[in-house]
Amino acid sequence: MPRFAANLSLLYPELPFLDRFEAAARDGFEAVEYLFPYAWPAEELAARLRAHGLRQVLFNAPPGGSDAAGFERAWADGQRGTASVAGREAEFRTGVQWALRYAQALDCPRIHCMAGLLPEAASAGQISAARSVYVSNLRWAAEQARAAGCDVLIEPINPRDMPRFFLNRQDEAHAIVREVGMPNLKVQFDLYHCQVVEGDVATKIRQYLPTGRVGHFQVAGVPERHEPDQGELNCAYLFGVIDEVAAQCGWQGWVGCEYRPQRGAEPGGTSRGLGWLRAAG
Repeated sequence: MPRFAANLSLLYPELPFLDRFEAAARDGFEAVEYLFPYAWPAEELAARLRAHGLRQVLFNAPPGGSDAAGFERAWADGQRGTASVAGREAEFRTGVQWALRYAQALDCPRIHCMAGLLPEAASAGQISAARSVYVSNLRWAAEQARAAGCDVLIEPINPRDMPRFFLNRQDEAHAIVREVGMPNLKVQFDLYHCQVVEGDVATKIRQYLPTGRVGHFQVAGVPERHEPDQGELNCAYLFGVIDEVAAQCGWQGWVGCEYRPQRGAEPGGTSRGLGWLRAAG
């Protein structure tokens, strides 16, 4: 089965964030991801990783703002990235530089740059302009990340959960990656978002994973975004597809568990919901 990383922004919500590293290791995870690290010193996060034998495999570049407090405010205010937002190029670059410093401190091989939101009722011209900004910003980010030995990821996100998000579909994401033309720019393939927007998920895994442009997977049950064995998506089957195709093409990445535990903040709820993980093993 694929290698799974616990998303500490969503899992173990009953615990303070820094205590979630220990909980994930205790449940058998060997790697973690989360939304943002900037509220904590990188040294503290690195110490938690070392103490519990965990690898950091992914986090997001800031959603907006120019310092740690600003990043937190931006997310709380509903900002969802600046990569495609005209006039905020300097802000985007500042965020990428912060992300790369954290990536080096945490030995994290990839960062996700969120695309950002389109204006309400965006015109064709506004969408075209946003795409141009997106391509330019991603090319710059990938150049910076390549020097740091890091991949940059972009993720299609469904418009039900995140209305007006610039990037929604797998084919759009792969077209952007081809246009930018940087080998360390890759797609974050979230099975949950793909099912909500497009369906036919197994076929898309078989289509895109062999291209070398998929850098990371994420998973959650559809439609409630609970454990992967809840809902309409046959994740056990899809894990088998990932394994099969990965063996053929040599892919050795991770599947991030970015779901909301069905038992919510109930003490031990995340752990009790991991039957799917034990079955996968």
